[in-house]
Amino acid sequence: MLHSQLTTLHTVSLILQLLAERPGLSAESLLEGSGIRLADLQHPDFRISTNQEMRVCANAREHCQSLGLELGRRMHVSSYGALGYTLISSATLGDALQRALEFPALLGTYFELSLVHEGERVWLQAAGYRDQAELETFNTEFCLASMKLICDDLLGRSLPLIGAQFTHAAPAYEAQYRHSFPCTRQFEAPRNAFAFAAEWLEQRLPLADPVTHCDMLARCRQINQEFTSRQSLVMRCRQLLAAQLEAPPGLDGLASQLHCSSRSLRRHLHDAGSSYQSLLDELRYARARHLLEQGELPIYRIAEAMGYSETASFRHAFQRWSGQPPSRFRA
Repeated sequence: MLHSQLTTLHTVSLILQLLAERPGLSAESLLEGSGIRLADLQHPDFRISTNQEMRVCANAREHCQSLGLELGRRMHVSSYGALGYTLISSATLGDALQRALEFPALLGTYFELSLVHEGERVWLQAAGYRDQAELETFNTEFCLASMKLICDDLLGRSLPLIGAQFTHAAPAYEAQYRHSFPCTRQFEAPRNAFAFAAEWLEQRLPLADPVTHCDMLARCRQINQEFTSRQSLVMRCRQLLAAQLEAPPGLDGLASQLHCSSRSLRRHLHDAGSSYQSLLDELRYARARHLLEQGELPIYRIAEAMGYSETASFRHAFQRWSGQPPSRFRA
């Protein structure tokens, strides 16, 4: 099942709106280390990497531990563009959920979503999390709360839940779970999922329209194909750069390795919402964090491993990426 390494700015914009009124908290501080500029938010078609999105989420979660639930309760089905309208125009709830699972790249999930039938109930399950471990609880809350809201939007009423399970321990803000999951909740459970009566899958949707559905489904397939090819290019660039961090080839060198012109590579990366420098920074930051966490190499050696001839340049770059110097991050 294909998952995209690229996504839209929708979640980032939602975070800025959600936390905009918190005293002493600026949009710039929430974007710190992500490589996203405020000006980028004015371009709805702009694409960012999922790592950039998660950087903003990590920044925001320092100020709002229940951020996953808060965001999930605001990600209405209309937030998903063509996919959202494909779901809205589906014949039944079951049809809509199957379409959602068909396009995980457009859904923007970090999980393998599935419908698990158990007798007269069905569980919408989120498994196979594959991103930053420290954000797993956040992403679980965000995923399941948003999927519950999608179901509610599609039906035009709240989907009655039978139960909800979460693999993580009950957080201090457990009471807030009742807004999205007004049912029996179990923590430290064997799965992340919520359950409802299987008969709801046959429920006709109030805005079903076969003509619109056909048109929007074709659009989803087209967008998914674009995401696929963009992802393939970005992943290939990332793989090549990761193997050359000590001596990055530069844009011209990378283009030569990909057998294309520098101009073509720059344009394709731009269309994918990326750039040579942003990919290099992303890889350097991830590698630097790994080496700093190991605590074995001195900082000047880490700078060399990142391709920096001067330690001061590495310190400055790491400060820009993370908002703190490498010595403080290690401490």
